[in-house]
Amino acid sequence: MPTVMLADDHEIVREGLRAMLQTQDDIKVIGEAENGRQILKMMRQKKPDLVIMDIAMPELNGIDTARSIRDEFSDVRVIALSMHSDKRFVLGMLKAGASGYLLKECAFQELITAVNSVLSGGVYISPQIASHLVSDYVHISEDTVRSGIEVLSGREREVLQLIAEGKSTKEIASKLNISIKTVETRRKGIMDKLEMRSIADLVKLAIREGLTKA
Repeated sequence: MPTVMLADDHEIVREGLRAMLQTQDDIKVIGEAENGRQILKMMRQKKPDLVIMDIAMPELNGIDTARSIRDEFSDVRVIALSMHSDKRFVLGMLKAGASGYLLKECAFQELITAVNSVLSGGVYISPQIASHLVSDYVHISEDTVRSGIEVLSGREREVLQLIAEGKSTKEIASKLNISIKTVETRRKGIMDKLEMRSIADLVKLAIREGLTKA
């Protein structure tokens, strides 16, 4: 029986997903988390077949979580369940290794269709966004779809998200198990790469790129 883990920072969403998925005899929900860092820790203890997760999560967003899952758990499939239909988020998740992308407004039956498709090795994208996404992807170059933050390393993206969430240098160092000096060096490197001179500009960019919520 395929096993599933859920990641969303809203408990009511997780509870709803769990309740609906548990009505299916051939799907077993084995865990849930409120952010990307937490779901990765849980996966190392009990690896699922599929993770269904939001994009905008605190501490570690869905795109970077999907990238970590791809690198560490290559056989685990990922479905994004998001309120965002912007192609930046969709392409970001697909490039990070997700096999499915659904809007939160979708019907439960569509979610089950996506789960079955992805677990069978396919890719599923909500019809509401699939047609214009394919059209855009065919007609634009790779440089056009590159996000401004793609120049950053994975660890720099983590630091940027935590900065944008208002975490202090000491708090960031503690969460990432690095020194305060390293955090300061990472922050300077981020600002140099992005050609930004203020934390306010970094926060605006992080929100725009979906690393954190406004």
